[in-house]
Amino acid sequence: MEKIYCSIALLVLLFVSASLEVEAQPCRMSGRVRGRKPPPSQCNQENNSDCCVEGKMYPIYRCSPSTSGHTKAVLTINSFQKGGDGGGPSECDNQYHDDNTPVVALSTGWFNHRSRCHKHIRINGNGQSVVAMVVDECDSTLGCDSDHDYQPPCPNNIVDASKAVWKALGVPESDWGGLDITWTDA
Repeated sequence: MEKIYCSIALLVLLFVSASLEVEAQPCRMSGRVRGRKPPPSQCNQENNSDCCVEGKMYPIYRCSPSTSGHTKAVLTINSFQKGGDGGGPSECDNQYHDDNTPVVALSTGWFNHRSRCHKHIRINGNGQSVVAMVVDECDSTLGCDSDHDYQPPCPNNIVDASKAVWKALGVPESDWGGLDITWTDA
């Protein structure tokens, strides 16, 4: 009987070890997408958004770094309004959102198949904190096409935020574009 308990304990230990090893693996690039030259006036460069370069290979990711109590990320700026550089309506509700509302898009892995839709996250940066609602995905798996305004795929560690978020963090408008932050579910 003691051998059975030891065998079960060993199996449980092996299973737990294997599970922890899978969770600890870093998020690796899933592939690449080749840049295509945007047709005239098809790449919206509001907020200094990049346009794909024909022939350039861009990395894609199906995952994002693991989340924690203070997940490190890069805050970028996005317009969620109709005609803004965010492209079409938001993934979560098929709506556009005013730039004066604190809303964000998360990289594909963090967006997690819409599981964070309409949930709030707390963003810490520039010595300030703000709560914003997740309304969209910053697609890390596709890009350089009309659906993505001929912009490259999103890196896997992005919180793409409306102007309201940047204002709430007290970042001078001249510095909007890329800011190291931490975030957590609120």
